[in-house]
Amino acid sequence: MQLQRLLSYTRKAVDEYGMIQEGDHIAVGISGGKDSLTLLYALHGLRRFYPNHFQLSAVTVDLGFEDFDLSPIQELCRELEIPYRIVSSDIYNILFNIRKESNPCSLCAKMRKGALNQAVREMGCNKVAYAHHKDDIIETMLLSLIFEGRFHSFSPRTYLDRMDLTVIRPLMYVDEMDVIGFKNKYHLPVVKSRCPVDGHTKRQYAKDLLRQLNTEHPGARERMFHAILTGNISGWPARSVRIR
Repeated sequence: MQLQRLLSYTRKAVDEYGMIQEGDHIAVGISGGKDSLTLLYALHGLRRFYPNHFQLSAVTVDLGFEDFDLSPIQELCRELEIPYRIVSSDIYNILFNIRKESNPCSLCAKMRKGALNQAVREMGCNKVAYAHHKDDIIETMLLSLIFEGRFHSFSPRTYLDRMDLTVIRPLMYVDEMDVIGFKNKYHLPVVKSRCPVDGHTKRQYAKDLLRQLNTEHPGARERMFHAILTGNISGWPARSVRIR
């Protein structure tokens, strides 16, 4: 995927769901994976021409895994002239050594987001950008249906009143395959996850299920995404344009 196409999808999401206002200071949550690095490039590129001027910073919550080298991302942020903060944590030790969690994903996500959001506020940001793409949104809907019995997914824009912080998801119109293509074309410095349960989660199950459904019923993936956009999901902001 070319950068221009990535910027087009990103601006579409930002415009339609009012994600960026004049004077915003946005922190990009960087995990080290392809999605968050693609988002960093997208917002860096958008900032050059978007009519609402905004500041950009980046932050990583280091979970405490051994051999998790973030120096390639530090170098990338220096090249892009984006301030970058690394937040040290003991999350890995708490989950796997102290609590010995057999299903750590939910608690890990809560602890990681809590640490991230706290750091974002300390950095003076009023918004944090998460790198959830189109496939993530559909997979979350499938997980919600299967395990919670409700039709729900990530919202494009969410205000966290306790933190006085707004979460935005500018990659919501970008396919995961396009993210992979962008990563390969621009040689993004991906830092591989050290999580011992990576690839063995309910999220991976939903990813495999979505792939199977779309293979057996071509177009199912796009129809599910359309259903999410038009489904009047609780907590979703209104879209600024009509869905065609």
